[in-house]
Amino acid sequence: MRPLVAKIKPTRGISALLHFGLLFIFPILLFILIRLNFIPLAFVLVGFSKWRMLAVRPRFWLANIRANSIDIIVGVASLIFMIKTGSMVWQFIWALIYALWLMVLKPGSTVFYTSLQAAVGFLMGLMALYIAWPDAPLYWLVLITGTVCFLAARHFFDSFDEAYARLLAYLWGYFGAAVMWLLGHLLIVYPSKTGIISQPLVLLVVVGVALATAYYLDHFDRFASFARKQILFVSVVVVLLLLASLFYEGNNLLLR
Repeated sequence: MRPLVAKIKPTRGISALLHFGLLFIFPILLFILIRLNFIPLAFVLVGFSKWRMLAVRPRFWLANIRANSIDIIVGVASLIFMIKTGSMVWQFIWALIYALWLMVLKPGSTVFYTSLQAAVGFLMGLMALYIAWPDAPLYWLVLITGTVCFLAARHFFDSFDEAYARLLAYLWGYFGAAVMWLLGHLLIVYPSKTGIISQPLVLLVVVGVALATAYYLDHFDRFASFARKQILFVSVVVVLLLLASLFYEGNNLLLR
């Protein structure tokens, strides 16, 4: 059953301007709170911004939370990025990225926009996890990684009215958890200005984007032989490079 959410008519004129103004002000307010070190209040505001999820009968709460999970992940991840970077410039950039999400990407309801939403939430969610909690116990990393993978896959497949959406989402969640469990024993991260890139993130993003692209193209009968070979070639190259780096780092640890 689809989550029960109120249908909002498109805003026009002054109301539309006011609506977009509030959407732009909200990330700026979060930026100011982070700069003032009111971090708990910033997380509370992100939670309160989703109050409409619970404005229905309790039996629909879980369905609404799942339907809004990608938006929640992006909001929390944006806060984590702003908190973990020490640069005011990068904090403001992440606030602007969150504003673009709220004003441009999130309102989209087409298959393309929904697929892009799932990809953004998937990427930002995993990046935020390894930034905020790189030294967490392995079982927590496995659980959260699998959950993010499941929610992103469910959001992606729902836009296609896929009959096996739940099954495919569970399979992708299991695959993400398995990858984290295998690579978590030798978790290697690469610091950068915008976040932390790790082996599980690279592998899951490459495989996930390749599978999602193939499914998207096949759904619209655009999956030509050349495109199939390109996707397969790029995926294999990246996975081989990743495995080579793991082998290299593992040998270095054994030699120390």
